[in-house]
Amino acid sequence: MSARIDPTRPFVPLRLAVLTVSDTRTPKTDKSGPRLVQMIEDAGHVVADRMVVSDDEKSIRKAVKAWVKMDDVDVVITTGGTGFTGRDVTPEAVRPLFDKEIDGFSVLFHMLSYQTVGTSTVQSRACGGLAKSTLIFSVPGSPGACEDAWNGILKLQLDNRHRPCSFVELLPRLAESKKEKKKDKKTSKAKG
Repeated sequence: MSARIDPTRPFVPLRLAVLTVSDTRTPKTDKSGPRLVQMIEDAGHVVADRMVVSDDEKSIRKAVKAWVKMDDVDVVITTGGTGFTGRDVTPEAVRPLFDKEIDGFSVLFHMLSYQTVGTSTVQSRACGGLAKSTLIFSVPGSPGACEDAWNGILKLQLDNRHRPCSFVELLPRLAESKKEKKKDKKTSKAKG
């Protein structure tokens, strides 16, 4: 079975937060964040929040962690800070939040990126993971890299109509599991 969109299924919009990581960009000069916002909205999803923070591990983690705690944010996409310079700390900021890493995201991103930037893709540490029931994806800070990640991976994986499967189908099961654990703890305390 090849990957496809099943037109018989109704589309389920998600709520996404976009974080631009940069020491030099402001909300007015940022190009990658607005490009992501445009692609997210064009796909029919909702942008729940958008911020720009400096290349600082604590600032990045604080912003992403706040969104992970929010019930109305399904996905966080960060752009910038995935390179190898001393100030590139996005993976270091977000990976400690991951309950599980989505290794395939990085692999597929590099495959797609190779088609546009060749071997320069090795200079990116794009990553993805799951924190509680929130998906987090970190991509390089160029509009082109954002387009590669969105059009080549995220647009389809965040569309519940994508077949044979998508991340959207997992979201309710992740939240359900978390609720069951809380319920089990309450039951254990009541019995104990």
